[in-house]
Amino acid sequence: MTAEEENFKNRRTFAIISHPDAGKTTITEQMLLLGGVVREAGTVKGRKGNFAKSDWMEIEQKRGISVTSSVLQFDFQGKRINILDTPGHEDFSEDTYRTLMAVDSVIMVVDSAKGIEPQTKKLFEIVKERHIPIFTFFNKLDRDGRPPLDLVDELETILGIEAYPMNWPIGSGKILSGLFDLYHHRVEVYHPKTDAERFLPLNAAGTDLEQANSIQQSPAWAETQDEVEMLTTAGNEFSETAVLQGKLTPVFFGSALTNFGVETFLETYMQYAPAPAAKPTVDGDEIAPTDPTFSGFVFKIQANMNPKHRDRIAFVRVVSGTFERGMDVSLARNGKKIRLSNVTEFMADAREKVETAVPGDIIGLYDTGNFQIGDTIYAGKRKVTFAELPTFTPEIFMRVQAKNVLKQKSFHKGIEQLVQEGTIQMYQAWDSGDYILGAVGALQFEVFQFRMENEYNTEVNLEPMGSKIARWIKPDQLNRQMASSRNLLVKDRHGAPVFLFENQFAERWFKDKYPEVELEAKL
Repeated sequence: MTAEEENFKNRRTFAIISHPDAGKTTITEQMLLLGGVVREAGTVKGRKGNFAKSDWMEIEQKRGISVTSSVLQFDFQGKRINILDTPGHEDFSEDTYRTLMAVDSVIMVVDSAKGIEPQTKKLFEIVKERHIPIFTFFNKLDRDGRPPLDLVDELETILGIEAYPMNWPIGSGKILSGLFDLYHHRVEVYHPKTDAERFLPLNAAGTDLEQANSIQQSPAWAETQDEVEMLTTAGNEFSETAVLQGKLTPVFFGSALTNFGVETFLETYMQYAPAPAAKPTVDGDEIAPTDPTFSGFVFKIQANMNPKHRDRIAFVRVVSGTFERGMDVSLARNGKKIRLSNVTEFMADAREKVETAVPGDIIGLYDTGNFQIGDTIYAGKRKVTFAELPTFTPEIFMRVQAKNVLKQKSFHKGIEQLVQEGTIQMYQAWDSGDYILGAVGALQFEVFQFRMENEYNTEVNLEPMGSKIARWIKPDQLNRQMASSRNLLVKDRHGAPVFLFENQFAERWFKDKYPEVELEAKL
């Protein structure tokens, strides 16, 4: 095995998904604590002593939610971990979907009191479609929760995946005593008196403790023993192959808030999570990480991670070969040659220069406008174009204009940069040229307005237009007389014509009147 292969096989690149408020950001920060890059939960330590949260954007800290994917890198037990902490809010699911294209496995965090929630189900379906290995962590065990048997049954029934409990809770909330660790053949004690009492070995049969302990006096002990016996005799068999195929999910219980069970989970995850895998190309082939020629793709663009410098970063997943600072690459979309000299790696909003990177790594390219989401970059003469990333047709629209006409320059720059991030989409009325924004969810407009004011010093007026159905039309089929009050004619940011229908009835009426016209629900 070459040194390059040894490096990439030590990479673990994963996303954390969940419904909002399931504790995704908290478990991320506990992992960073275990990796030695935080001094306490909630403060992510940069390499030069500064501190920041994984929710680094000001609006995220004010609202207590994640609205953009954070990239977090650290070393743990000899492996380099790349965590992509994704937005939980459904209005920003498009960012999450694209991020899932850049990972090799997924950690799904579920609130043990609420079970499988709508956004969790929605995100899981994307994961399952791509056969991404998924590891489940039932969180908030420090609070009263639902019976664990119900949670696992719901997981299998609603998500359609087999589950294998790696550990099992001994109570929850006020009577939480510990975790019956089936995989490690031990009991992990909640709030042990000493470090020596943290783990208690099981007997040879795996049914009880090897030596008597006060935890056996817990009101939940006997019930846990009965449930563990049932899981052992009637539960699914563990299969590493099934895990790697996304057919079986290892299930863990714990509490991210109290950092209980998180270390055991991370250690076990590291044993079974896959190393970087091959990625598909547009022509149906795959590029393997063992391919010696460098290639990668842009899955995210973020403006103003450092507002003082008004920077713009293109996040790239390295797929093959070795990145070296200063190397020349080609941009597959237009053949442009670009030298990659100013490249960073991340710890939330803290960064440092990176000299080399291998498959599985996430690097950030300082961008002056060259890159778009979904772009492929590659070295060498053989052209590579990776499969397209998912995009979504917006459903909610607003007219937007600057409150202060003297700040048109900042207004246009702000719109251009935020649109390029992919969370909102920009259109212009065909005749008037008025700006119209489209988004999947309403919260995206709130974030846009906040960022325009705080990052570009430009207040904007947003005029709701309500829900619309966006449909693209081929330019050679367009007649401007087709437009009406029920189907507004606009152009997207590439100049392509689009009709915004006020409802399905208006769209059907149009199709009946112009049967020869092809309408497409695509970007």
